[in-house]
Amino acid sequence: MVHIASGKFDVQLSPQPATEAASQAGLGRMAIDKRFHGALEAVSAGEMLACRSAVTGSAGYVAMEKVSGTLDGHAGSFVLQHSSTMERGVPTQSITVVPDSATEALAGLAGRMTIDIAPGGAHSYRFDYTLSGAAP
Repeated sequence: MVHIASGKFDVQLSPQPATEAASQAGLGRMAIDKRFHGALEAVSAGEMLACRSAVTGSAGYVAMEKVSGTLDGHAGSFVLQHSSTMERGVPTQSITVVPDSATEALAGLAGRMTIDIAPGGAHSYRFDYTLSGAAP
């Protein structure tokens, strides 16, 4: 059975020194610090590599983040893998749970997340997930 969790989140991105290879490729490196609210009450930490093109509204990023907290009452942690692009303002997102990364009552978690950024900058998420073999 697919469950849907949604809510808002706060995110802080902190520039980090890039590796020599990333610098030469023109990539930016950021630390991720998030606070999720709603059906997912959690914190996350991770890292992002990003590139903005010379064309306004076109960019891409990859990231990994470990999320720790509760999802619809199930406590534990899991890792999200991001690979997303924006082409002239049109986003394509791929944010998925890394297989077998979930712990504790979230063991067996699988799913995909989408992120929406409102015109004022408020962030929200929708998380479509399945949870096999776990109890709250």
